[in-house]
Parts: sequence; structure tokens; C-alpha cells
Amino acid sequence: MILHAESFRPSAGGAPQTLVPALRASLRAADHHRTFEVLGAHLAEQSGETGVAFSVWAPNARDVAVIGDFNHWTPQPLAPHADGSGRWSGFVAGASAGDCYKYRITPQHGPAFDKADPVAFRAECPPGTASRVASLAYSWNDDAWMAERGRRQAADQPISIYEVHLGSWQRGDDGSYLNYAEIGRRLAAHCDAMGFTHVELMPVAEHPFYGSWGYQVVSYFAPSARYGSPQDLMALVDTLHQHGIGVLLDWVPSHFPADAHGLATFDGTHLYEHEDRRLGFHPQWNSLIFNYGRYEVRDFLIGNALFWLQHYHFDGLRVDAVASMLYLDFARDHDQWVPNEHGGNQNLAAVKFLQELNTAVYGAFPDVHVIAEESSSWEGVSRPVDHGGLGFGMKWNMGWMNDTLRYVERPHFYREYHRDELAFSFWYAFNENFVLPLSHDEVVYGKGSLYAKQPGDDWQRAAGLRALYGFMWGHPGKKLLFMGGEFGQVEEWHHERTLDWHLWAQHQHSGIAKWVGDLNRYYKLLPALHRRDFERDGFSWAPLDGDYKTVVAFQRHAGGDGGNVIVLCNFTPAPIDGLQVGVARAGYWHEILNSDAAHYGGSGVGNLGGIASEPQHCGGQPHRLRLTLPPLSVVMLSDRDPASVPYSAFPSSSPSLPTS
Repeated sequence: MILHAESFRPSAGGAPQTLVPALRASLRAADHHRTFEVLGAHLAEQSGETGVAFSVWAPNARDVAVIGDFNHWTPQPLAPHADGSGRWSGFVAGASAGDCYKYRITPQHGPAFDKADPVAFRAECPPGTASRVASLAYSWNDDAWMAERGRRQAADQPISIYEVHLGSWQRGDDGSYLNYAEIGRRLAAHCDAMGFTHVELMPVAEHPFYGSWGYQVVSYFAPSARYGSPQDLMALVDTLHQHGIGVLLDWVPSHFPADAHGLATFDGTHLYEHEDRRLGFHPQWNSLIFNYGRYEVRDFLIGNALFWLQHYHFDGLRVDAVASMLYLDFARDHDQWVPNEHGGNQNLAAVKFLQELNTAVYGAFPDVHVIAEESSSWEGVSRPVDHGGLGFGMKWNMGWMNDTLRYVERPHFYREYHRDELAFSFWYAFNENFVLPLSHDEVVYGKGSLYAKQPGDDWQRAAGLRALYGFMWGHPGKKLLFMGGEFGQVEEWHHERTLDWHLWAQHQHSGIAKWVGDLNRYYKLLPALHRRDFERDGFSWAPLDGDYKTVVAFQRHAGGDGGNVIVLCNFTPAPIDGLQVGVARAGYWHEILNSDAAHYGGSGVGNLGGIASEPQHCGGQPHRLRLTLPPLSVVMLSDRDPASVPYSAFPSSSPSLPTS
């Protein structure tokens, strides 16, 4: 069955609705998206003997054999299928889980060569390049999370994502990599303390070059053996789920490396990639581009997405480098690309692939997220496929990220001339379902850490970073923060070293962590801060009496009886006394968050817990609040009494260093 793109119907806001049962059932049964159940190496029994059934797609090969530990690396021929599918299959008695193997492929012309299995469930630890026979059996204990996942990941729920690179988050005392399962235990404790709702893992599929951070994938179905077995990765996800924390996977369908044992010229021809280098070579990353116009390639990638969601219980996929897929001229000079059939620069085959991907994923798993890292102004990335959109559930807001970081890097005395860099994002904040990302890409290659980007002395840098986070958590959209940012990592990130966890002993840095923890908790507790992240009616400007060029003031509205929050941001080191803010009705506003509190390392300037309105007109409103806005700070005011929030929702202690 081929499911047409029109069958996918997210809501108008982009969140997927459940397909009709018959359609969903037929999609699950559609083996064209689940070839991983046939291809690869599967433990099996034949004629009373236990062994492994091997199957590989190599339609242009002259001969294919399997070699491995089980036959002393002596070629054992596979037989071609008579159905014209291009598959070669065979059964090897005595082969077992853990055995290393490869396929020896003889092309139509030239000598034979060895390839790893494109659908191997496990790979040899680099620098080894063989595939390994593996079982995917695992006893899951996350039924409660899976049953609640759809509700907890809905568009009107808080989503605060902690992005992690597994090899450099923490390591053993001897510098060795931690096992997936151990990382899962530590991450669960850390995210519990910090209040994050989700973890996003940078790519875990096996990659030969560690320095690629996982973005140069060779074995798409095998988790990196650097950190353990498939079951160890399952344990990581399982542990986080048992703590009520979702797990997203960074996924790379945009390009792949040309390593000799990988997908490149797999059967002697350009099977997965384009033959024409103007279409098939990525000059920016020195890698190859999938041929999305080929049905079997689209099927391979869509099946891979479904595989991770099915067998590893991931709660969503962050799709890397979508813009590079959408544009034929991405990172290319004018003579290095080929226009589409209409003369344009849009990659129509990639558009079709992305629509089919989202159709298949949301059809099979309507309670997950597919999130686009898309850096252009392509229209409708998170809009329904049958309305011409790409069908993603959410999209990274790269415009917000670039403008905001450009602003906070400016010296304080220049900021008054650049307020539009902060204000502009609000005008398009609801054009897509946005995630606000402060990701790994912003703290590498000489860009400096988020802490180091702030101008001034150490006190001002810490205060500025707290203000940045307060602005981010108040701004409409879901949140993503790269590891280390939660405590003000000073040095920029490098994959060969762990984070500077010793900084937690310093008051300024532990204060930043406490601030992020409290932002996460109030973000979850107050509906005004999350319920209408994707709705224009959930936002309005807060009117001020006076022109404050370094102040950004806005309101978040939950609707119904969910209350309202005023967010006031001061991006200069001078406090503002007597700031007047117009409000629609009389009442008392609780100062729920103040980044300048001494508890966070601030100067302790504030408003004694709240402000009562005065019956004076201000900014077109019948009432006003008169308050003090501290230096380099964000203050949030709520018309709901925080005492009504159950105490159990708050941490029992301050965030601390995560250890085993």
C-alpha cells in the first residue's frame, strides 16, 4: 500500500490528529515502510537448526556473499530473489548474536569489496567497521509513560528540552565513556532536579568519526557501540520514561559519509546517493546526499524513523538540516547545482519525502513529535500536508535564536539602538509551531559559551545569562537548551572533554542552575506560560508609561481561568524605579520570578513579593502597576497566587551535580 500525503491531517496548529483506525492499521501493516523486519540479520531457526537469516538489497550486484565470525570470514553465497526486488538472502546455521559480519559484494565490473549491513541492528565499536548480529529483545517498564504520552506531549503542554551529547556530558573517572544505562540514571536525576520535561540525544546511530558528533552516520539502525548495546540504550530511554521524562532523537536523513564500508556505491553503483555530484555531493559537509527520488531510498529512511520509534520507544525525532534537503542550491555556487523541472531551486523529491515521512510517522505514532531544524523561511513547515505544508509537528525558531544571541552579545550601552532584534520574533511567533533553541551549534568553533557571549564582568555575565533565559522561557514557544547552559558553562563545548561540573561549587553558577530549575517549574505550573504557545491570542504586549529602549514587556494569557503572566525584561545594568505597566483590571500581581534575587546570585532588588494595582490609566489600560525592575533582569508577575500551587510540584532541594 502507498499512503498518499493527503491522508495526513494535523490540526490547524500543526499537532497531528489520530488517523481513522482502518487507515492507521493498514499503515502499520504496510511492509514497504518496515523492510527492517526482513532485511538485515535476524536470529531464526530453519530445518531444526538455529542460526541467522541474512538479507540485503543490492539490485545491481553480480554476486553477494556473507562473511563473518561464524564462517571464518569465508564467503558464503546468498541467493537473489526471483521477484526482481534486488534482494539477496540466505540462512547461516550456527551464527548467533554477537557475531561480526559483512557482505562481500561483487559488482558487474571490477573486483569484489566488503560492506557493512545497512540494516544491521548493531555495529562493531569504531575503529572496527563490521556489523554484528543482535537481538532487540527487551522487557520494558514504561507502560505508564507510554499510556500518557499523547497527553503529556500535546501542543498545550509544557515542553522544555535538555539537549545532550552522550560522549561529553559526563565520563568515567578514567576518561572512558559511560554506558547508556548509567547515563540514563544520571540524566533522570539531573532532569528531575532541573525540571526539564524532555531529553534530546544528539545522533546515536553508529558513526565512524567521533568528531562528527553523530551527524555522519554509517549504520542507521545500530546505536553507537561506544556506549553499549541496543538493550543499554533501551534502558536509558526506559529509565527516563519511568521518571516522567520524554526522549527525543536527533535524526540525520540529509546526508551520509563516503566511508568505504558504508552506503556509498553500495553495490558498485550509486544506489543510495545521486550519481550526479551536483545533486549527490554536499560541499559543506564533504558527504553524500540521499536520492529522495528513488522509492527504495525513501522507504529505507522512513523505515529507519519508524524503527527507532518502535523498538526504542523514542518520543519524537528532531530532523537535522532540513533546509539543506529543501534547496538544491544549499551551500553551493551558481554553477554547482541543477534546477528542478520548473527551473527553481526547490528539491521537489525531498519535499515529497518529508511529506511521506511525516505522514507515515504520525500515522503509526500519533502521540510523538517530528521536529524540523529548518533555518530558512520555507512556508508551512509545521502545517498539514494536505494544505501544502511539510507536516512537521514543530520547527526550530532559528530566526529568534540568531536575533536574540546577536542582541545579547552587544555591549550594554549599544543595546538601546537594537531593540528590534528582540521584538521582531513576536511578529512571526505563531506562523509555525516553534521550538526556541539554544543548541550545541551556538557554543562551538570559536562562538564561545552562552555565558561568555555576555558582555561585562562576571556578575554582569551571570545576570545577563539569567535574563536571556528568562526572556526565552517567557517567550511563546517550546524550549531547548544545550547541556552546560543550565549552570553557565564558561568554556565553549568540545566533544573531547566533559562539562565543567566543578562550577557548581561557585555561587554564580549554582544560582544560574537554580534559576533554570525555577523557570522550568513555573513554566509547567502556570498555564499562561505554556498552554497557548502556538496561539496568537496567548500573547499581547504589556503597555508601559514611557519609552524604555532596553526593556521588553509582554503578557502571556492562558485563557479561561488559567490566569495571566506579565514578563518584564531589562537588558541594561541599571535598575528602573517607578516603572509603570498598564493592566486591564484591578488586583494583586504576585512576583513569581525575579532573576535578580540573591538566591540566584543577583543583587536582591525586587518588589517584596508582589504589587497591588492602582486605579490610574496607563498605556490605554484603566489600571497600572508601579514597580522596580532590577538591573539585567527578568521579572514575571502572575495574577494567580502561587501559594495555590501544590508544594510537591517544586524541588525538595536545590539542583546539584548529577552523579551515579
